[in-house]
Amino acid sequence: MSERGGVGGFLRKSGAFLVVGGLAFVVDFAVFNLLAFGLDGDGPLYDQPLVAKATAIIVATVVTYVGNRYWTFGTRTLARRFSRYVVFVALNVVAILIQLGCLAFSRYVLGLEGPVPDNISGTLIGQALAMAFRFFTYDRWVFPDDREASARTAIESA
Repeated sequence: MSERGGVGGFLRKSGAFLVVGGLAFVVDFAVFNLLAFGLDGDGPLYDQPLVAKATAIIVATVVTYVGNRYWTFGTRTLARRFSRYVVFVALNVVAILIQLGCLAFSRYVLGLEGPVPDNISGTLIGQALAMAFRFFTYDRWVFPDDREASARTAIESA
């Protein structure tokens, strides 16, 4: 049975993805709050929350790549291709824009500012939406199982 097959494989993959996402959430939260709010409520990037959030997301993205590549999708055979990294970066740019959009909407449209609204909009809501986006796109385009693709190609060409 393939790594993708069955409910058990899906649950294992989903659970691992959530654990990696949880760790990335903590990294994102910590970096953002240190940059935006510091230890006294006025961090070095308080007036630039989108820069603080983008920096936090980029640091957390490194965590998600390593965790997902070597744990969540670690059983997959992946050919080393530069294009895989390009796809990873492109999909993460979209995910970053999702999170930044949530934070920007809260700050600049709704006029909400401070640790609680910024973390609810950018970290909780934004990251939940971005994580769902990443789960489905990573599975299909970043970490596809090259063994399954090769097997499908062999069957289709026979």
